Amino acid sequence: MTAAAVLFAEPGARWRAVAYGPILCLAVLVLEFATGGAVHWFALVFCAALIAGFVALQVVAGKRHVSVELTEETLRSGTESLPLDSIAEVLPERDEDSWDDEDWESARALGELSGVPRRRTGIGLRLADGGLVQAWARDHKALRTALTEAVQRSSDGVDR
Repeated sequence: MTAAAVLFAEPGARWRAVAYGPILCLAVLVLEFATGGAVHWFALVFCAALIAGFVALQVVAGKRHVSVELTEETLRSGTESLPLDSIAEVLPERDEDSWDDEDWESARALGELSGVPRRRTGIGLRLADGGLVQAWARDHKALRTALTEAVQRSSDGVDR
């Protein structure tokens, strides 16, 4: 079995964020050396390790719960995977000038989070059974485009 081609991906979090705290502590260490004052070795090493540890936990959680991947067969939002053949339609974007909310805006968000994650935008999906759900992504326009094309191919029987 070969892996399906990835059409869209967002990692949710990046490991480089773990290095930011220790780099800042290193900058403080260099500043302490440059000024000739007392060097707080233990405090800087302790803070660097503590910050890196907490950020590592956040990165693991982000990669698990806020990552998005669209392949030719499935849409994975966080921990939930949805086969493309169960998606009947990608609903249009919300009309910003409208006073009324779209029905899909109150639908369940994919994944195990209680709603669409912060700094992400929901995309309405109508399922084959008639239900509504929200996919989501930071780059929602790119996901909407890729998802619309993938669902269209899936419903036409192409690439199957």
